[in-house]
Amino acid sequence: MLNVIETIKNMIKLTADDEPKAPLHVGEVMALWTLSTLMEEAIVFYGVFLNTTTDTELIKNINTAKKETSDVIQNLKEFLMKEGIPLPPTSEEKPLSNPGNVPYGVRFTDNEIANFLSVKTATYITFCGTALAQTVRNDVAVMFLSFLTAVIQYSVNLKSLMIERSWLKVPPYFQPPGHPQDT
Repeated sequence: MLNVIETIKNMIKLTADDEPKAPLHVGEVMALWTLSTLMEEAIVFYGVFLNTTTDTELIKNINTAKKETSDVIQNLKEFLMKEGIPLPPTSEEKPLSNPGNVPYGVRFTDNEIANFLSVKTATYITFCGTALAQTVRNDVAVMFLSFLTAVIQYSVNLKSLMIERSWLKVPPYFQPPGHPQDT
């Protein structure tokens, strides 16, 4: 599936290079600005999570999310500044601290952290997909498609960890009326 997405991204990129750059429309600006805000604020939460967990696999996953998010933020900042769009105000990153010093009533559990990451990932996928569908400029479409691809790849690893640790929240199974019951 990702090869298909990469192929589409490369096709759009080819046309984006030759495309005359019209000004961004208000929807593109809002989507880029909102995504930048969401990701800047996520960095703050990643810092909090790193300060509250000792699970090595979860720490690795958080650090991956933090690095990939930082890369996207850098691309967004460069693009927004080049287009003359002011950057959104953001919160400051949290300094590193010892998870053992964080009181239990304040500390996020590993399950809560993983599910927050899962919800944030689902939000990014939905947001980037919607923004991609509303984008007119090909260079912006390539950006959203790149972000979407990276988030989907990240979500596969996160989901595997959540299943392995029994952190994945699964809704009740649906059995339609008249469906034979398994024994």
